[in-house]
Amino acid sequence: MATEVILPKVDMDMESGLVSVWHVAAGSSVSKGDALFDIETDKAAMEIEAPASGILAHVIAPEGTKVPVGSAVAWIYAENETIPEAAPGEAAQATDVAAPPAAAPGATCTKVAEAAEPRPADTRPEQPSGSVETDEPRPRATPAARAAARTAGLDLARLVGSGPQGRIQSDDVAREIEARERPAPAVETPSRQPAPEAPAAPVSWTERPGALAVTRRKGQGSGAPVVLVHGFAADATGWAPMEKALGNAREIIRIDLACHGRSPLKRIESFAAFARLAVQAFDDLNLDGAHLVGHSLGGAVAMSIADIRPRAMRSLGLIAPAGLGPEIDGETLLGIARASRAESLAPWLKRLAADPEAISWDFAQAAMLSRMDEEMRAAQRDLADRLFPDGTQGFDLSAALGRVEVPLRVIWGKQDSILPWRHALRAPDHASLTLLDKVGHIPHIERPQACAKALGELFVIAEASSRG
Repeated sequence: MATEVILPKVDMDMESGLVSVWHVAAGSSVSKGDALFDIETDKAAMEIEAPASGILAHVIAPEGTKVPVGSAVAWIYAENETIPEAAPGEAAQATDVAAPPAAAPGATCTKVAEAAEPRPADTRPEQPSGSVETDEPRPRATPAARAAARTAGLDLARLVGSGPQGRIQSDDVAREIEARERPAPAVETPSRQPAPEAPAAPVSWTERPGALAVTRRKGQGSGAPVVLVHGFAADATGWAPMEKALGNAREIIRIDLACHGRSPLKRIESFAAFARLAVQAFDDLNLDGAHLVGHSLGGAVAMSIADIRPRAMRSLGLIAPAGLGPEIDGETLLGIARASRAESLAPWLKRLAADPEAISWDFAQAAMLSRMDEEMRAAQRDLADRLFPDGTQGFDLSAALGRVEVPLRVIWGKQDSILPWRHALRAPDHASLTLLDKVGHIPHIERPQACAKALGELFVIAEASSRG
């Protein structure tokens, strides 16, 4: 039976993706796990693997086509399986794609083993308008490798890939760049002995100037804006599922913490210094009043901002915040910061959710694409060592939280294995607590609707009390 090839969901909030490249032509053999096609979303570009072995046919989403998540883009037929003239379930067409030409009257089915050539209807999808076909085969390479090669000005056709079936990996590009930049070896003479090989040095990184990155989305209502501060090893894009659930009534402002997202890399000596950078970014917004929401490490930063700028606060929302006890799963934080490929990142990401299966392989690949900057990963490892020495929270915001006077809500997953939910019991008397069952450390991703509902109630209460 034919295996349907669908466009997978690689982001929690992804609704569609662009088919950018097909690595296998229709009518060609493919093995399970081979690179089949590339997709692009608003957040990343990634390679999709073949779900089965066989013959690729009925490619109904050509390169350049935008396809809804879960839609079929092609089918893979087993060896010797009959390939019908029409694709299975013709109604399952990708958007903006014309149906394949109808079979001629009296046409018959063909056996894969008997087909001398692929039928015209099964040839490689047409190139988008403006593209030019050449006889030169396109080098097989991952999206990350292509991006790195473009940046460095390398010709992928000159590289030898180390991946499956010779596919060029980002590591192959990095080695080529390193080889080109390496100085030529000095000519040895009898009186000169080669120096002993030095041990591999840890990855070094350079501080980058500039203020923290801030992104804004205008709202359609008149309520106070919502300022979001993400957690360790995340970035502003991680709020997308909850943002969608919050709706468009309020302006949304996202701050990328230092050493994260689009913010510069900074050498951090203490949590106080780390938080000061975020306070400065908040001050630069020049807001009359705001609802401040922080997750994990961003929750601790949010507590600091609220403590230092209490008059600018309308309310404070904390989602599994750090800074309320010494316990933390430092092993997971370091594992995420250290991971240099999706294979090593995925197991650590699964620890963040109550249901590990919620973190798919495609999700891990997409997350890794946003963490390809080796210097950023090194900076985050150094940051973790400063803030969480020996896997312990090295800062305590309990006193700061006790000084918060604005409406306050704490949201926590009961199955959080990174930060225990009992830390929420350190909140002051006027705080409200929302505990979510079957939820881990990322409630805003696992249960965005529930988080948005709890925060929406907080915002309404806060604005009603400020008017009174």
